[in-house]
Amino acid sequence: MGLKNIQMVDTKTQYLKIKEEIDTAIQNVIDSTQFIQGPAVKKFESNVEKYLGVKYAIGCASGTDALQIAMMALDIKPGDEILTTPFTFVATTETIAILGAIPVYVDIDPETFNIDINKIEAKITPKTKAVMPVHLYGQPCDMDPLMKIARKHGLFVIEDAAQAMGSKYKDKMICTIGDIGCISFYPSKNLGAFGDGGMLTTNDEKLAEKIRMIISHGSKKKYYHETLGVNSRLDSIQAAILDIKLKYLDEYCEARYKAAMKYNEKFKGIFETPYIMPGVKHIFHQYSIRVKNRDKMMEFLKSNEIPSMIYYPVPLHMQEAYKYDYKPGDYPVSEEIAKDIISLPMHTELTDEEIDFISSKVIEFNSIQ
Repeated sequence: MGLKNIQMVDTKTQYLKIKEEIDTAIQNVIDSTQFIQGPAVKKFESNVEKYLGVKYAIGCASGTDALQIAMMALDIKPGDEILTTPFTFVATTETIAILGAIPVYVDIDPETFNIDINKIEAKITPKTKAVMPVHLYGQPCDMDPLMKIARKHGLFVIEDAAQAMGSKYKDKMICTIGDIGCISFYPSKNLGAFGDGGMLTTNDEKLAEKIRMIISHGSKKKYYHETLGVNSRLDSIQAAILDIKLKYLDEYCEARYKAAMKYNEKFKGIFETPYIMPGVKHIFHQYSIRVKNRDKMMEFLKSNEIPSMIYYPVPLHMQEAYKYDYKPGDYPVSEEIAKDIISLPMHTELTDEEIDFISSKVIEFNSIQ
C-alpha cells in the first residue's frame, strides 16, 4: 500500500504553517498601494544584506534577469567569452547568448557536479572576461582556487546561486565571494516567492549603483536614462512574502539537509550518495543520485505515485540553441552524468514515512535490475 500525495516540492504545506504572517504581509502591501519599489522591497533587501553579510542586495524580477543584469553591469560585450558549466539550467547560457557573448564550457567534477576547477585555466583566452560558476543543487563550488585563478587572469566572477541561497563556503555565505552573486526566488527554491523574483548581491558600491540603474530602465532619476537598462524590478508583494520566509530560511535548509541524510542512510552501500565537499554547507535544493535504467525507474516510481525529475537530461553544449561549435563527446563527464542522474522528492515538509517509502521503492527497483 503506497502513500498518497507525495510531492516533488511541497510549497502549500510550507505556506500553511506561516499562513497568517504571509497573508498579513500581502495585505499590508495592498493597503499601502506601493507595489513597485516600495518599502517592502527596501526592507527585504536590507534584511538579505544582514543575513548574507554583504554590502548590497538588489531585488529584480527573476534569477534569469539577475544573470543578465550582472553581465550588463560588468560591461560584457558581444564576442566576450564567459566560462561556465554545461551541466545546469539553460538560463546560465541563455543570458550569455542574449548579450551576444560566447559561453565557453568547462566540464564538471564527477563528485560535486560543479565546474571542475582544474579545467578552468586551459579554457582562458584573451577574449575571456568572466567565470560564472553554478552552485548546483545547493552545493557550493570550490571558490578559493576559482577566485585565485580569476584574479590571476583579471576575470570577473559571477556566482550563479539560483539553487544555493543559504549555503556556505568555509566561513563565507554564497553570493558574497565573487564580484556579483545572482539569486533566484522561483517558488520551488529554498527561499521561494509566490511567483518569479530574483536578486543581485555585491560588495562593490559602483557596481551596486549601476545594477540599480539597469533594473529600472537605466535610470537613477525618473525619465533620465544614463545607461542601457531593462525593466526588472522585484515587486513589493513578492518582497513582503520573501521577507517573512527569510526568517525561516535556516530552518528550511536544515530540514532539507536532514532529509538528505535520511536518504543517505537508506541508500548506504547501494547507491553512491551525494558528495559533500569538506568545509561547505550544502542545502540540498535537489537530492540527486545516479541509477541504472533511469527511465524505467522513473516509470516504476510513477506507478507507485512517487514523483521524480531529471536535472538535467541534455547538457547545454548539446542543446540546439546553444551548441555553437561544440559536439557530443566534448564534455564527457557532463554527458555521462546526464544519462543516469535522477532527483527524488526534496523539500522542507518531507516526513520520515515518505522518505522510507520513496527509498524502499528506489531500492526495490534497483534490486530487480
